[in-house]
Amino acid sequence: MKVAIYARVSTAAGGQDPTMQTRELREYCARRGWDVSSAYVDVGISGTKERRPELDRLMADAHKRRFDVVVVWKFDRFARSVSHLLRALETFKSLGIDFVSYSEAMDTSTPAGKMVFTVLGAVAELERSLIVERVRAGLRNAKAKGKALGRPRVFVDAERVAELRALGHSWPQIARELRVGVGTAYRVHQEYSRHLTARFLSTNPVSRASAAD
Repeated sequence: MKVAIYARVSTAAGGQDPTMQTRELREYCARRGWDVSSAYVDVGISGTKERRPELDRLMADAHKRRFDVVVVWKFDRFARSVSHLLRALETFKSLGIDFVSYSEAMDTSTPAGKMVFTVLGAVAELERSLIVERVRAGLRNAKAKGKALGRPRVFVDAERVAELRALGHSWPQIARELRVGVGTAYRVHQEYSRHLTARFLSTNPVSRASAAD
């Protein structure tokens, strides 16, 4: 059984030393008869950061199946949040790699560890559902108060669009010039053309009669 151990301390100063973590992890693995083939240690890395040099290397080696078990000293030494932990556990599960947290006595190779993994997944799913519901409730409340929803409408100079079009510019060129999408530029031009036509007909009875014929 090849084992990878992971340890992390936030700062190298202040008496923080990863040796305490790695020593206990190695002693734990020895008691279980496991061979520690790799050690990954991040020093001076905050727990709020999801990406860390040694953790990134561990995850890359996991995809190469260089070990069978990952052992950490404590959840918060490894993951920055429940969702981060769950994503890592799901990755390990898909790769056939077990996960052990020494301090929390969690081992996904055991029935109890599998249950904890399931509970974590349920908690994360509940958290996602609550966030979605809060967003929907906020939108309903804003709508009830008459607030405009969605992106603010971008102002486009319709006369400038017509001028550029008359000069022979293509729609992509016009869009780049005005920093809008091609569809937006085309729609503004169409609306402007209809507006000019309607205004012309309303002030020119002869033309209006001709149009009716």
